Amino acid sequence: MNLKISIPTEVILEKIGVVRMVVETANGSLGILPLRLDCVACLVPGVLLFETKEEGERFIAVDEGILVKTGPDVHVSVQNAVMANELGTIKQIVQEQFLVRSEQEKKIRSMLAKLESEFIRNLMEFSRHG
Repeated sequence: MNLKISIPTEVILEKIGVVRMVVETANGSLGILPLRLDCVACLVPGVLLFETKEEGERFIAVDEGILVKTGPDVHVSVQNAVMANELGTIKQIVQEQFLVRSEQEKKIRSMLAKLESEFIRNLMEFSRHG
């Protein structure tokens, strides 16, 4: 397979000869082999594993994003990705950076929703008295 991993600002990895991959989705781990049917998957923050005959297994910490497999090509587009040599380092990066940021983003979205509903309520109140 031909693997391409990109973040919004750049392509961070292009690898040919990938023999297998494992990614994390909201429904659990998803294994991808060269003869797998084409698919699309929503990725959650976690560890992406890919293997080549030359380099063996490699690990990349990925933030949320999407994976698209068409024929031999697999394109992974995520918010952020970090490569490291050790699985322990990758798991630590996911926990410290990506999962914390996801929780912060949820809190921000919740606060924005509250502000928006308060604004609409005030606008409706104003229009009744205006």
